[in-house]
Amino acid sequence: MNAHAESLLAIFEAKQCLEIPLFQRQYTWNEEQQWRLLWEDISLKFGEYIGGETEVPPHFLGAIILDQKMTPTVRVTKRQVIDGQQRLTTFQIFLAAFRDYCNAIKHRDLAEECNAFLINKGMLSDLESDRYKIWPTHSDRAQFVDVIDGQSSETLAAKYDGKSRKIPRMIEAYFYFYKAISGYLDEEKDAQDKQLFDKLEGCFRALQNALRVVIIDLAESDDAQVIFETLNGRGQPLLPADLLRNHIFLRALRKREPVEQLHSEYWQKFDVGFWRKKAGRGRQTRPYIDLFFQHFLASKQIKVIPIRHLFMEYKYWIDRSNPFNSVKEELACLSRQGAHFSRIINPSDSDPLFSIASFLLAFDLSTVYPLLLWLLEEGGVEDKQWEEISKIIESYAVRRAICGLTSRNYNRLFLSLMRHLSQHEVTAMTIRSFFSSQSGPSAKWPNDREFRDAWLTKPAYHAPYTPQTVHILRRLNGHFYSDKTEAIRIDSKLSTEHILPRKWIQNWLLPSGNKGLTREQMQDPSADPTLVQATGYRDDLLDTIGNLTILTQELNSAISNASWVTKRKELDKFSVLPINKELVKFETWDEDAIKQRSEQLFEIAIRVWPDLVGSST
Repeated sequence: MNAHAESLLAIFEAKQCLEIPLFQRQYTWNEEQQWRLLWEDISLKFGEYIGGETEVPPHFLGAIILDQKMTPTVRVTKRQVIDGQQRLTTFQIFLAAFRDYCNAIKHRDLAEECNAFLINKGMLSDLESDRYKIWPTHSDRAQFVDVIDGQSSETLAAKYDGKSRKIPRMIEAYFYFYKAISGYLDEEKDAQDKQLFDKLEGCFRALQNALRVVIIDLAESDDAQVIFETLNGRGQPLLPADLLRNHIFLRALRKREPVEQLHSEYWQKFDVGFWRKKAGRGRQTRPYIDLFFQHFLASKQIKVIPIRHLFMEYKYWIDRSNPFNSVKEELACLSRQGAHFSRIINPSDSDPLFSIASFLLAFDLSTVYPLLLWLLEEGGVEDKQWEEISKIIESYAVRRAICGLTSRNYNRLFLSLMRHLSQHEVTAMTIRSFFSSQSGPSAKWPNDREFRDAWLTKPAYHAPYTPQTVHILRRLNGHFYSDKTEAIRIDSKLSTEHILPRKWIQNWLLPSGNKGLTREQMQDPSADPTLVQATGYRDDLLDTIGNLTILTQELNSAISNASWVTKRKELDKFSVLPINKELVKFETWDEDAIKQRSEQLFEIAIRVWPDLVGSST
């Protein structure tokens, strides 16, 4: 590795093309975080040089890491930009804006001088890429070429002005810098051309001498990835997946594998919007692409992978285990598994995975995703087997959730299941036998007696986890359909409704005909013990499954705290769900009705979520 300080402009003096590898990010810099700060630095140096202060310290803009590209002998030297692509690309855009301002005020000589730092002249081997000093990734090339070849702000404005689509980031950068340059220099437009030209030439001298970078030229033995990570502490933060992508394609480059072809065939789909969307809750949200790599690696290594250690874990796995014969094989596996992951996250109704995938999403059980990826890749599970596997996993998790048992150790539990399956035939029976062998509160399968006790008495509604409750009620609702029932697709977003509302005191008398007590009244030592007991008993039943149903949000809001007479009438009028058609058969709604409905729904529940392991404890 050779490191040396160099003028930023001098990097573009040689007849060479600096290629942005396809595995690098798209152009991401913006006004608030980067362009404005860069302009402040440049304009400061402009002012010094225009004022004749040439004996001033240069401004360092950071480090650039370059790697020699192994190519046949060509007339234009090519190098890979390992780090600093955002900085180099932005400076080229700035220089194009500066050139175009020179053209606008008819300083043709200086415009041509600037052009020499933007475009390679003479004999070119590749007329498309060799022409430019920087050659961006596929997604950025069209807008970059427009900036460099435009020669005027009017040309670029005519192409992009009034477009319905969003203006590309590089075009925004160009107009930002053109406006900044013209605003800085236009005060001299009324003066003689000579004075303005002198000012422009002072600015150009500043670009030649006052802006410097540290160039790091890598030798073949240097680890580009380690250096990249160390120096990339500025600019837009990288995702773990960005580091992994760089690591993968750098290895492909070193192994002389066809990088562009591999990127186009296997990786390009990971650059679409879905993979950058975030999932999770609160501060735990992560882009899907990071989550995919985490679950993929867990499925391959069959161990817990902390996402903060994702890059090092992946790199160590590749270096230590050498699991693929080539980078192409590695990328083909990632592409295949990426499709599996997308299928899990967004299953279609007709997909055999729909049942298990929608359940895991509702219960926020992403700890099962490595198992699903493993089954899809290694397990050879046929479509018809998924129904039974889904029933086993859902029955296990729902029974435990209703019984209030923890899901804290599920990541290790399902990894243990993967290890068990890797040593046995992958069948539903094998999975059932695994769960039947689990014991203790952290892993046991609740039997029917435990399930029933919890179903009748424990809260089934927990505010942070309402998707779980909605899922349970939807599954119960589905059981009311039969072969004679019309097929109904529910596209409406459903919410949980308390039949006896939480704020019941105003409109719902106790069975005795008395009004219930508030919490403050219940704590009063002089309160009637009978009313305290009756109020407490009713409150205990509020969140049990017998007092819950599902409605559209609009209907839920309309009848939320209404009396049973009103609710019953509105439910019968507006809801077509079978679970609610059964509900309106109750003439009255009180504690006895809640207990009766809980019993009725439990008889359905043990068929929807059966005791598949025959536990007796």
